[in-house]
Amino acid sequence: MVVEVMGRYAGWIALNSGISGSADVILIPEIPFDIDKVCAKIMENELHDKQYGIVVVAEGARAEGEEVIHKGMAEVGRQEVLLGGIGECVAREIHQRTGKDTRSLVLGHLQRGGSPTTFDRLVALRFGAAAVRFIAEGRRNVMVALHPPDMVAVPLGEAAEKMKAVPLDCDQIVTARDMGISFGDG
Repeated sequence: MVVEVMGRYAGWIALNSGISGSADVILIPEIPFDIDKVCAKIMENELHDKQYGIVVVAEGARAEGEEVIHKGMAEVGRQEVLLGGIGECVAREIHQRTGKDTRSLVLGHLQRGGSPTTFDRLVALRFGAAAVRFIAEGRRNVMVALHPPDMVAVPLGEAAEKMKAVPLDCDQIVTARDMGISFGDG
């Protein structure tokens, strides 16, 4: 099963959902992948009597030396292309190279749903309370950010000046590799 999730430039959703969902392979924009290595990981499952594989792929993931898969231009007035289709391409390649029955699923906005957990509810309350506190303190042009264990005010200019891509040495990447999850790169 290949599951395509949101992640144009950053693979946080694919990374965290892949680890949480026990994926075999996680493909993110930050790490170009080799489809042969993805297929090798899927085939390796048979050595452990595992007859299935899960691949989580961010919509902005791309194969080494290839461009990002897209559906064409987005709505009028937007400069970016409409991403999507990488999950289907990866599923097709896995099927062609391994002969395994392979399906793809695009979660899209469905992944934003679901019942909130206790953590979700608590962190939402903390964000709201911090926003009210910052306003009462006279702070303007800031956003509330969770910087564990604290809620902090981050100037909007600072928050918008760069994208927070997945650092290749972050704990989630290291943890995933320790668990045997492949990123299609080695």
